[in-house]
Amino acid sequence: MKQAPLANAELAVMNLLWQNGRLTARQIREQLYPDTTKAQHGTVQRLLQRLEDKGYVERDRSLFVHLFSAAISRQTYAGRQLELLATKLTAGSFAPLITHLVKEKKISRHEINQIRAILDGQEKGKGKQA
Repeated sequence: MKQAPLANAELAVMNLLWQNGRLTARQIREQLYPDTTKAQHGTVQRLLQRLEDKGYVERDRSLFVHLFSAAISRQTYAGRQLELLATKLTAGSFAPLITHLVKEKKISRHEINQIRAILDGQEKGKGKQA
């Protein structure tokens, strides 16, 4: 499912939802704009509506105060954005991106070991099917 990328303000809302689970619009406003009055409430409502329209946010209307939650995980969103980036920059290949991250030490030894375990698991799975 192809979804539009998030604008910075939308990503800020999503980060709150990913961190906290379900929140009301007021809770989101208070965290995004702690030093302002209710003037920002309309802004938050518009952001939530856009995110809901794009399929990123779900609204629970069963209570008097609506609760909002992320419709997709942070990992799913990040994966989709990485795929778009790879398509734009390297004709869809992840090898140059991963090679750069490893050479520039942007991936920790622990993360490299996790990737290696995933790859080893895939190789073992292929051997069983053959």
